[in-house]
Amino acid sequence: MSIYDQHLSALDGTPLDLEALRGKAVLVVNVASRCGLTPQYTGLEHLQERFADKGFTVLGVPCNQFGEQEPGTAEEIQTFCSTTYGITFPMTEKIEVNGEARHPLYRELTAVADAEGEAGDVQWNFEKFLVDPDGNVVRRFRPRT
Repeated sequence: MSIYDQHLSALDGTPLDLEALRGKAVLVVNVASRCGLTPQYTGLEHLQERFADKGFTVLGVPCNQFGEQEPGTAEEIQTFCSTTYGITFPMTEKIEVNGEARHPLYRELTAVADAEGEAGDVQWNFEKFLVDPDGNVVRRFRPRT
């Protein structure tokens, strides 16, 4: 199964066509608005601005599983991200990245090991997965990276 086969909605509730990302490098990041790591949005947006025209995008994935640090509605999340950090990269609906209700996208992503050889559950907000233009997960970065 490929990340392009996953069904997700955008933050605004419209269908998100992951197939449109085929041919791009994608950094998939589970995000939260009330986390000590939330300032990473600045660096993520910088990556988006710097490399978007070279076939790269960040894909933000709001998740409320870690300390309930993403409790807002889709509209609240969108407003926070755009007004506080000027986020221009696509954002998905809020999903679960761990546990029984883990979204199928994250079932695939979490099967990939990090640099220390550890696969499995996402540790915290802002864990990152780099997907190559063919849809292969090629690198996993833990939250503080």
